Amino acid sequence: MSPTNPLLEGGCDCRAVRYRLESAPLFVHCCHCRWCQRESGASFALNAMIEAVRVTTLGVAPELVLTPSASGRGQRIARCPTCRVAVWSHYAGAGPIVAFVRVGTLDDPDRLPPDIHIFTISKQAWVVLSPDTPAVPEYYDRDRYWPAESLARRAALVPLIDAYEAGLR
Repeated sequence: MSPTNPLLEGGCDCRAVRYRLESAPLFVHCCHCRWCQRESGASFALNAMIEAVRVTTLGVAPELVLTPSASGRGQRIARCPTCRVAVWSHYAGAGPIVAFVRVGTLDDPDRLPPDIHIFTISKQAWVVLSPDTPAVPEYYDRDRYWPAESLARRAALVPLIDAYEAGLR
């Protein structure tokens, strides 16, 4: 994100759901797993991980739809109640604390290229990855790839995630 224009906005096709990212994301994943391929209907999903409190809803609130996931714990996909476009997800691991914003729903998605390609073991054979972006066969070691600032922001989230998890028991 540019220092002269740090905020990004996005939304659904019908523009009923609009949102703003109040800071840079923690990290941007380009996930090539078969679950993301199926859910997106494309060859991968490009998600910007960000603290949910840093996503401001500007229009109609999205509807959270519980869907299956590879973990077996499901994910909640935030969809426009009118056009049904998915704008972000909350995966079971962090629940409502972290949003995985669909980069393609940003008004200027070119500003958030992937920081890493994950689950490349199941990527479509015809997808060619840039050698300039890290790529791993499955998941990755966060401490190795995330910038220090993002690791510090995540550390601040851990107690909230732990409290969320405890509330589920």
